[in-house]
Parts: sequence; C-alpha cells; structure tokens
Amino acid sequence: MSKNEGKYIIHATIRIDGTVQRKDVVGAIFGQTEGLLGEDLQLRDLQRNGRIGHVDVSLNQRKGSVNGEISLTTSMDQVSTSVIGASLETIDRIGPCKASIRVQKIENVVSAKRDVVIDRAKRLLMDLIGSGADESKNILDEVRSVLTVDTEVNLSGMTAGPNVKKSDGIIIVEGRNDVRNLLKYGIKNGIAMMGSGVPDELVELASTKKNVTAFLDGDRGGSLLLMELAGSLEKSLTHVAFAPKSLEVEHLEGKTITKCLNQKESATKVVQRIRKQMEDDDNAILGHEKTDVQAPEVMSDWGQHLDGLKRNQAVIILEDGSGTDPLGAAALGKALEDVEGAVGLVFAGKMSDRIFDLANKAGIDNVLASSIGGTARKGSVSAYAPSDL
Repeated sequence: MSKNEGKYIIHATIRIDGTVQRKDVVGAIFGQTEGLLGEDLQLRDLQRNGRIGHVDVSLNQRKGSVNGEISLTTSMDQVSTSVIGASLETIDRIGPCKASIRVQKIENVVSAKRDVVIDRAKRLLMDLIGSGADESKNILDEVRSVLTVDTEVNLSGMTAGPNVKKSDGIIIVEGRNDVRNLLKYGIKNGIAMMGSGVPDELVELASTKKNVTAFLDGDRGGSLLLMELAGSLEKSLTHVAFAPKSLEVEHLEGKTITKCLNQKESATKVVQRIRKQMEDDDNAILGHEKTDVQAPEVMSDWGQHLDGLKRNQAVIILEDGSGTDPLGAAALGKALEDVEGAVGLVFAGKMSDRIFDLANKAGIDNVLASSIGGTARKGSVSAYAPSDL
C-alpha cells in the first residue's frame, strides 16, 4: 500500500463540564493544536488543501454538562492521520470549561485493517515521545526565553511575574506564555490561571489588591474566560483588557500590549456588555424571541408554591411535583446540596447570578422567580416569571 492510499475517519468522543456550542469545540480543535505538530500538519492549511475534511461535531447537553462525538475525515497517510488523532486528546479545555477528548477508533474506509493502523500509530507515537523531538518549537522563541526564564516565579502552581506579591495591582492572563510575553516587555505583575477553573489561591490574592485587570485573548474563548473570572473574583475584578480581535496575548508586540492595557475598561461595564452579546448570540442561534417566552409545561403548577413565600425565600421542586418547606437565602445552598431528586426551584425575588449558579450546581434546568430582570438564561439554566406560565 502506498503512503497516501486509502481514506480515514477519526472517531472521538468528548465530554465537557459546562455548556458550550459546536463552534466552540471546532474552534478549540483548530486553535489548540496549532503549532503542536509542526508546519506540515497545521490543520487549517490541511483543510484548505483538501487533505482533511470538515470537523463534524454532535453534542448532547444535559444538566450543565455536554457529551458528544467528533468525526474528522482525512486523506493523509496512516501515520499522519494517527498523529492528528492523538493531538485531539491534548485538548483539555473548551473556553473556560474542562474537557476530555478520547479517540475511539480510526476507521479505514477502503480496507478492513483498522487494528493495524492503530497499533502502528501507537508505536510511532511512543517513539516520537521517547526521542524528545519537538518539531513545533521555534528556535527564536527558545533563544528569547533565556531573557525571561530567570524572572518568572511559581506562585501556588501559577506562573507569575516577580512583582505580583508586592504590587498594588495584578494582571491576570490565561497561560504561562502570556506571562512570559509580558515579562519580555518589562511587565512584571502578570499571573496565569494555568488551565481550566479559577484557582482558590488566585481568588485570595486578587482580594488583597487594589487593582485587578483581566488581560484576555481577543476571541470567543477570551469572552468565556472573562465570564468565569467575573463569577469567581466578583468585586475583586476591577478592569478588563482584550487583545485585538482574533489575536492572543502571547503573540502581541510591546506597543500593542501597552495600547490594550491603556484602553482597559471597568470590569462591571465589560461583563454586562459581553453577557448581553452572548445572550443575543444564543437567542439568534436557537431562534428564541424574547417577546414570546413560555415556560415548559412541567412548570404549570409551580406558581402555587410562590404564593405565601416571603421575600427571598425559595422552595425546591422534587420529581413528584411536590415542594420542600420554604427555605431562607442562607440555607438554600446547603439544602440544594443535600436534597435528592430536585428538578426545579421557585424563588420569591428577582433572579440573580447567585440563584443561577446554585441551580446550575444542583443540575436544575428551570427556575420560577418573582421577576427576571435582564438575564433569562445562564448556562443550562432558564428563568421564568409567573407571566410566562
């Protein structure tokens, strides 16, 4: 068989701890594998040249998490196809959400020798790892790193500049390379989140600073990360700056970094703007019209639980349609952790981010509140007013 004979389909499964869309998964596949495999295996170039086909993604969302399948057709040789498949498994995050991708099989459409392909790919991959070769490394980057490696510090597992502890303000970025790029241009108070989730140590550090600026990539991933930071840091986050559209902080030149930081905005203002943009995008994609909101039929009897509740009290709806005794705001979080079979929540007050977050953690998709305000959906949780029943 010649090197290019045959056609292959990479079949993989994906699990995401959060709510994302198909375009976020496709964007992560192209974005996070870029530069990993060397110039000969850049997915965007391979797709333009017809060497790989479209990335097909199907997702099933349920109670704050997503499971799905990914398939990718290639006309590459066996080795290249296997390496591309293995590269998908290095993706551990979609936006701010933890993710896990596992290749289930590589299907040879022409012949029945799938097992031979997979075994050969594993041996080649182990040889590549053992050799220590990394064709994706850039010589200039390696030489340049000498200027910054001695000045970065490790702070509770996070890469940071040397002035983070003593400075009145910090700049939060996404990854280690972002911090190193800031250091290259003399900015020594940057700190990296280092992966999915906001570390507790970063939350504590931010609470001690007068100014906390999030400096994020100029893409949808940066916007999603801002939502996660805002939810964890709350009032500690004071300002937000973005890289220019479609650019990443780690690749910016010094003049651009300075310009972006000088144009930083109030965190509250930016978060409100980005949240509205995301809601509008979701409504457009799902075909929702804000003027025609109707609660699911299962909520038709929930209004009776709202009657008689004092302000900011809540009732948890169980699988049989019954409700718990009224719960105060302070006791609600603990009750949602302990109760079994919770399917809904009735809240005598205005819907807030806290109620959205509590419902999401409890796996509750629908909330009936006295009033909604500006946000009727967050993540997998939808909020409805009595008039929507």
